[in-house]
Amino acid sequence: MKLEYPAFGRIIVDGKTYEHDIVVYPSGRVEKRKKWLSKSKHGTSHKLDPEELGEYLSEEFDVLIVGTGYYGYLSLLPESRELVKDKEVYELPTGKAVELFNELSGKRKVLGIFHVTC
Repeated sequence: MKLEYPAFGRIIVDGKTYEHDIVVYPSGRVEKRKKWLSKSKHGTSHKLDPEELGEYLSEEFDVLIVGTGYYGYLSLLPESRELVKDKEVYELPTGKAVELFNELSGKRKVLGIFHVTC
């Protein structure tokens, strides 16, 4: 599986372009991020709420990579961090997060959450 972040607002997974935030599971499944769960509680989707994060914990993983956006606005809330305290967690601007995902994918079980805009 290969990810590319060619421009603000777009991410490419194995040649397929997405123009919205996505979640990439260790199995290779890709789905749209359920950011409305965080937005309804915090007024912004830039705070990753534990209820939203919990939606993505259906597959076993070792590493969580959060692509925080082009400018790095998305962040895990402390309560969300508590849900993954026994995992390696990286919060990086999306370009760097994509690079790390590509480096670790296939070697480790990686769960990726990618914010593709700000």
